[in-house]
Amino acid sequence: MIPVILSGGSGTRLWPVSRQHMPKQFSEIFDQPLQTMTLQRCLKLGSPWIVTSKALETLTELNLKQNKATSVQVVYEPMGKNTAPAIAALCHLLAKKGLSNEVVAIFPSDHLIAEEENFLEVVNFAQKVAEENRVVTLGITPSYPETGYGYIQTRAVSLKEQGALKAYSVVKFHEKPDLQKAKEFIAQGSFSWNAGIFVFKVSHMISLFEKHQPEMWKQISNLKEDSSNLADIYSKVQSISIDYAIMEKLGGEELTCIPAEFGWSDVGSWDAVSSLKKSHDLINVKGHNNFVFGPKEKNYSLVGLDDVIVVDTQDALMLVKKGLSQDVRHVVETLTQHKSSLVKDHVFEYRPWGYFEILKDTPHFKSKVIRVNPHSQISYQSHSKREEHWTITVGAGEVVLNDEVIPVKAGTHIHIPLGAKHRIRNNTNEMLEFVEVQLGSYFGEDDIVRYQDDYKRS
Repeated sequence: MIPVILSGGSGTRLWPVSRQHMPKQFSEIFDQPLQTMTLQRCLKLGSPWIVTSKALETLTELNLKQNKATSVQVVYEPMGKNTAPAIAALCHLLAKKGLSNEVVAIFPSDHLIAEEENFLEVVNFAQKVAEENRVVTLGITPSYPETGYGYIQTRAVSLKEQGALKAYSVVKFHEKPDLQKAKEFIAQGSFSWNAGIFVFKVSHMISLFEKHQPEMWKQISNLKEDSSNLADIYSKVQSISIDYAIMEKLGGEELTCIPAEFGWSDVGSWDAVSSLKKSHDLINVKGHNNFVFGPKEKNYSLVGLDDVIVVDTQDALMLVKKGLSQDVRHVVETLTQHKSSLVKDHVFEYRPWGYFEILKDTPHFKSKVIRVNPHSQISYQSHSKREEHWTITVGAGEVVLNDEVIPVKAGTHIHIPLGAKHRIRNNTNEMLEFVEVQLGSYFGEDDIVRYQDDYKRS
């Protein structure tokens, strides 16, 4: 089996922790990022592939490095075009590698699965069903009438069984229902939540694209094996989900569903998080059933409040009544209309060479703490609108200033004049940290001219 992780997302439903440049699969919501949990599960099934956005390359590569996942292959999409083009491109690339007869399992990167052993058993059963040229979707046995999920309706008689597991023909996909309809689905008993997990043989999925999406497949078929023309193809291909493009067009026994329970959650809201995670320590006065997510070192006290979710980050604070956290998207919509950077960025950012955090951002100066990983260096660069002052606080290394190499250690101060070429490198085995103070007329991250870069950003 070839496990495939689809890792995208706009980072809106779990704002302000999840944002466009740090979506929920990479956010520190649980003990490990959801992307890490998904990757570790997939490594038990085979050699994974990841399909993700080019904008998430740094976070993806960092996550792979941290997990020592050297066998993973990654396809970086130049733009989001939903799941159908992603799966079509993946199948084309696998076929080019002579893997047409392999079974692929598609997993979202940002779902939580508590019962891993049960999950792996279900996936292995799905593989056997898929080998018979069927597309298999994993359904989640509903525990209550949820209105935030799509539903899969199945027939009463199973097609194939393995112990307690059964595979059924799919009658129909249903969109997210209202509460009354959801209750009817639960009462009927032949409905499962749609988890967005699909298992199929590569050659069979290709035949389905040829039949149901001939124009898309014609475009994808021009993709080169090294994906060098993916941007050109994606600029023309239709944006559509695999559900609409393929799944809803299948009939009879072509599409099967395995209803199962393995502690699944799509972690799609702060209500979901509050049910899965213990609250930050807080003092409740004349209130109860509150949940706080915030910095561990911070004290929280709520007086006279019931059923409130508090989400606190370095630059944003949100309070939402339990049961209404799906409406967080309206906050994001408002911020987007106001062109707020809070939609996209945190005050911190990971880079291929390390990390920085903004300490202060004013019209007169900007300050950061910057950490450079061992045996890494920033690009050789200059700025046209600011000068910089660097004070080394931890570790040692060297600064290159207009081609002059200057050794530095904790306590060293370096002045970077306006327009000067400069870089800092960490040539040790320990982290190098320094505080940067910028002075000038503009402090945006786009005021950079790169002359040399280890990460091909020149």
